[in-house]
Amino acid sequence: MTAVTAPHRLWRNTRYLTWLVSDTSKGLAASLFGFAIPLLALIVTNDPAQAGIIGGAGMVARLLMTLAGGVLADRHRRIALMLLGSLIGIVLAGGFTLLALGDAMTFGSLLVIDVLLAARSGLFDVAGESAIKEIVPDDAMGRAQAANQGRDAALQLAGGPLGGLLLGVGGWLVGVVMTLCHAIAALTAWMLGRQVRRAGMIDTGADDVAEPSTVVEPGVAVKPNAWAELREGFGWLLSRPDLGGVLLITTVINLGFNATITTIIYALQQDGYSELLIGTLSASIGAVMLVGAVCAPLLVPRIKAGVLTIAGLTVVSIGAIALSMVTDPWAIAVVLGASVLLIPALNAGMMGYFMVATPSHLLGRANSAAGVLGMGAMPLAPLIAGFGLAWIGREWTILICAALCLISVVLAVSNRALRALPVESGWAAHAKQYETV
Repeated sequence: MTAVTAPHRLWRNTRYLTWLVSDTSKGLAASLFGFAIPLLALIVTNDPAQAGIIGGAGMVARLLMTLAGGVLADRHRRIALMLLGSLIGIVLAGGFTLLALGDAMTFGSLLVIDVLLAARSGLFDVAGESAIKEIVPDDAMGRAQAANQGRDAALQLAGGPLGGLLLGVGGWLVGVVMTLCHAIAALTAWMLGRQVRRAGMIDTGADDVAEPSTVVEPGVAVKPNAWAELREGFGWLLSRPDLGGVLLITTVINLGFNATITTIIYALQQDGYSELLIGTLSASIGAVMLVGAVCAPLLVPRIKAGVLTIAGLTVVSIGAIALSMVTDPWAIAVVLGASVLLIPALNAGMMGYFMVATPSHLLGRANSAAGVLGMGAMPLAPLIAGFGLAWIGREWTILICAALCLISVVLAVSNRALRALPVESGWAAHAKQYETV
């Protein structure tokens, strides 16, 4: 008789739970700042175009630093990088707090602090995302990603109202809470490192893994070549039909839908609505995504990842079109909520398969390559929103964004590799057929 292995129980995996607390604390800090910075920029400048420049510059900084972050995550101890990134986050969040207390919020200071915090995320977040592969087995990765989606939805749910309340008191209070969040993230990253060492696991990147493409002469030390390592990550990812073809679709939908949401936030602020109401609108998205995340662990093992992706993109596109027609905040909340219902299942399927398919020694660079290629157009989102509102108005700006979303659906339906992605139990076997010998 063949022994039946019991499914891995995530909630009994103390290392995963510690990682989740650390990553969630860091995520809450990012959520609060992501909510506060566009509103502070609009309050300080009263100009959507200038607010768009600040947001776009931060995204460019994050994308560029993500490239370096992928190399770091494959060269060095990933959990140690999590700890270092959180310590730097404490310093930067503290600096933001002092700027706010000193009434020194200007276009220039907001631009600088946004770029620095975004660069910190790009440089160190890849390590945290990659560390989970050594903590969670492949047969539970889909459920782990679904749980992470639930966490992200909860942050979205709490981040908006909490950010609105804190910002109502003052930007300095946002900075204080961000500093506390990074402190918790640092403490739990340190705890995770101890847990991993006690379990006899090795927290390492690619340094200890012999790569087939590297030829080393006996007795000759080879200096690490960051560009070559980056090219290897990009080259591996783009050589995989099951992964590389999805990146263009991800780029287009991310740009279209994020520009839609940014346009709505800017328009509401310019129409005189309060930060708390805008935060509550953001919370409505989080509430629906939390429901979607609860359903995701039921959908991912039963419905093909490709089918979930196409369905999710279609719903988002329909929602973007509808958003051009509604202006009442509560109607916007209903439409936005309906638009994102399938996003957690879509993300859990795609991210879970990616983690299973990618070798550990390439995971940091592949993660950063996917992030840069998939989010490469994201700096345009606040620029589209800011300049679109100034030049052609709310309705036409959102319709342009909706057109981008529809293009992503067409690309997804015509992508055979995406349509073929199976359910969670088939990910490992499906990925093997694409491995090079």
